[in-house]
Formats: sequence, C-alpha cells, structure tokens
Amino acid sequence: MSEREASSIDAINYTFGYCDELNPLRLKLPLLQAGLALPSVHTACELGFGHGVSVNIHAAGSATRWYGTDFNPSHANFARQLVDSAESPAQLFGESFSEFCRRDDLPDFDFIGMHGIWSWIAAENRALIVEFIRRKLKAGGVLYLSYNTQPGWTAMVPVRELMQRHFQVDPAAEPGNRADAEAPVPARISAAVDFARAVFATQPGYALVNPLLAERVDALSQANPNYLAHEYFARDWHPMSFLQVASSLEAAGLTYAGSADYRDHIDEINLTPVQRDLLATIADTGLRETTRDFCVNRSLRRDYWVKEPRTLSDDERDAALRAHRVILALPRDAVALKVRGALGETTLPEALYGPILDALSSHRPTTLSEIEHGVRARGVTFAQLVKAVTLLVSMGALLNVQDDVRISAARPLSARLNAAICEQARHGEDVQFLVSPISGSGIFMPRVAQLFLLARLHHLQQPEQWAEFAEAVLRADRADSQAGREPAALQSATVPSGADMIAKANRFAQVHLPILQALGIA
Repeated sequence: MSEREASSIDAINYTFGYCDELNPLRLKLPLLQAGLALPSVHTACELGFGHGVSVNIHAAGSATRWYGTDFNPSHANFARQLVDSAESPAQLFGESFSEFCRRDDLPDFDFIGMHGIWSWIAAENRALIVEFIRRKLKAGGVLYLSYNTQPGWTAMVPVRELMQRHFQVDPAAEPGNRADAEAPVPARISAAVDFARAVFATQPGYALVNPLLAERVDALSQANPNYLAHEYFARDWHPMSFLQVASSLEAAGLTYAGSADYRDHIDEINLTPVQRDLLATIADTGLRETTRDFCVNRSLRRDYWVKEPRTLSDDERDAALRAHRVILALPRDAVALKVRGALGETTLPEALYGPILDALSSHRPTTLSEIEHGVRARGVTFAQLVKAVTLLVSMGALLNVQDDVRISAARPLSARLNAAICEQARHGEDVQFLVSPISGSGIFMPRVAQLFLLARLHHLQQPEQWAEFAEAVLRADRADSQAGREPAALQSATVPSGADMIAKANRFAQVHLPILQALGIA
C-alpha cells in the first residue's frame, strides 16, 4: 500500500464506540479470582483513544487522572472538546506514539489500556509501546490489551489480502485508467467488499474447506464503513497468537493475569467437559492459553497483564471479593437468564440466579457479602455467587460499583459530561453512551432517551413535554439534513409520530428513569 493510500485510511474517523474493559474498576473481579492484589488506580493512560468516548467517560466517572493520545487530529479535537465540557482534569494529546511515549512530563501509571490498536500498528510502534510500559507502568500496575488473534482470524487473512488488493487497483479498469483508484475511499472499500462477496458467490475451493467463511464475508457489507477501513484496509494488520504477544510483553516485566472478558471465567459456557479436563492438565500459561484459543476458535483477546504481581492469601482474596459492590442495572423482570458463550446460547438456572437478582432488586449498591447473606438459605455457596455475579456483569445486568469517595468526586464531572453529550444529541447520534458516577462506566443511551434527559435538564417535568421536545428536535434536525443535502439514508430517517413519542416517553419515565436515577445519571 502506498503512503498516500495509508494516509487516506488513517484519516478516516473511527467509530464512536465505548469499551468497558478500559474502566479500571472492571479489573477487580478477574484479578481477585486469580488471587492477585489490586492496584489503587490514581493515574491511567489510554493509547489510541479514537474519539475519546471511553477515556472521557472514565475520566469523568472516577477520581482517576487520565492521560492519552490519538494521532488522528479529528479524534483528538473531539476528545478534547468533551474534556472541556466536563471540565475534566484529563490530559489528552493528538500526538503519534513516538512523540507521546517520549514525553518527559508524564507520571508513572497504575493502569495503561489499549483497545484494538496493537493489531493495527507497525512493529516499531509496538516495540516503542513495550518500552513505554516497561518505564511508565508502576509495580503492581495493570495493562489492558485487546488484539486480533489466531486461530480465529486465520481463515480471513487471505480474504483481507484479496480486498486490499482490489482497493489498491480495480482489475476491471482499462490499462492506464486509474479513475477507480482516485475514487473516494469509502466507495473503494465498498467495491472491494462487493468483489470479495462475488468471489465467494462462485463457491471457490477455499470457501468449501472453510464453510463458515462465506457468511462472515457477506456480513461485511452490513458493517460500519469506518470500522472496515481500519480493520481490513489499514497498512498494518497483524493478528497475533497469545504466545507472540506474551513474548513481547515479558520484555516489559509483565505477567499474564487473566481475561478481561468476564465470560471467559465461566468454563461451562465455553468449553466441553473433555476440553476442561485437558486444560486442567496444562501447567504452562502460554500453552494453556494457546490451547484454549484453539478450543474456542478465538479471534479477539481481551487480556489483563500485571507488572510484578503480588499474590493474595485465600483469606485476603475472599475478604476483598466479599467487600466488592455491584448494582442491578436493568429492571429485575427484564433480565433474561440466557448467555452466549463459545458453545452457543446457555440458559442459566433460575434457582441460582433468581435469588441473587432478587437480593439486588432495590437497585442500590450491594456488597457480595450482603448478597451472600441473603441467598445462603437458598443453598447458594460463595463460590457459586462469585461466578454468577461475574456472568451477570458480563451480560450487562449488573455493574461494578466504586467506593463512595470516588462516587462523590465523580458526580459533578459526570453531570457536566452527560449534559454535553445530550446536547450533542440535538444534531446527531454519534455518542450513544452516558457516564454513571456509581460504576464509573458508560451506559448505553440511544438518541431519543438522551433527548428526554435533555428535556428534563431544561426543567420540563412531564413525559408529554419530553416527547414534544424530542419530536421537535428530530424534525428540525431532519429538515436541516435535507436542506444540507445529506445522504439519502439520513434524509429518509423517520421521526416517530406524536403518539409514538409520548408512548416512548411514558415508558422511559416508568421503566428506565428510576434505574438511571439509581445510577446517578438522571
């Protein structure tokens, strides 16, 4: 890929997603279950923060001082606007990794996070980051790292090369005619995806020996184009095995602590009995994790690594687990006792999960010790409770809760950031998460719900008033889009009728608002 093509991909804005694994509070349950001491996270850093949704939510939602960088100027500017809106102390830069990692004014960090970028950067940048981690991560500090991995990506490697070559040069063009190569990047990406689908439509031999691949290729046509640009068409793209990553991070003095994906801690939904028995015989961490990746055909790893970890005694571990707090984040009746793991969908036993959810139905922060006391008579052991809570957090039914001092510190910053995000909802739906000062994490909030909250901030008290406010905003925005000749897909977006909007507002008031108030958002 030429420098010009690489720059055109780099210039495409990434999505406005949120990554909960970058919340330092989330590392508590996995590390404690691994028997490892927890760091007290006062300083944290996110490398490659994209539009900065996650880093801003985590900076506003806790007392942690955040730093970070993203080399895309548009990303960095958007992220800094959110910082200004929240009046957050976060320090976010628009620098390359080589510039940021060599700064002499950065503190040492208790937590460093990277989501996805490890797979999309060159070897020299990975080496630079490893050295940065070696120097700047404190003893006992934690690294969160997610990356595309083998064997789950193996079959897609030739497909990616096929699409990228089509992106670089249209084989249907006449000799010397580079018109398609000069076409807008999104159009060329779409054409490359269509070409890959056309190849698979011929039922090539590669598809016959990889029968699930055609569906995966076909799904690319429905994916966000900005995501596709960075995931499949960037110059650097390196799915790695666990052993390759471990080899790099050991140079920074890091030890693998466990998966940041809470579902990974429940073997029953991911591994057959035979697979569990096999893994139990493997003492070596690298071999065991590599074997596990084969068992679940993993394509994305989300991992925690610790620098100079300290092991807890069983009593210390259990005391810390019992003191951990969670809160029910959904209506009790809305929690579906189904979860999807590597083995498919599993139905969770009501006899175990029902009493736990009942103990949390008040929607207040509750310690695992309090839950244990409430469910003991139902025959639920503490070990079962810990696993069940872990799984319920992975499902989004429960949220981890931070201590009261951090909650108090986070309330004013969270309120300002949420108000700014809801104000942006007047003009679009880019950011669909608000911050809870209770959990210090992002809560999914679609545009209409944000407009209802914005109406409340404007002192409109009744659901009918919220509905009228939201409908007026959406109609005005649709008119502006049409006047500005926005893409047809945006122009054709329908605005709910008045009756539908009132029904939405009433449901929001009755079902969702009480929980948002419990989470400190409303």
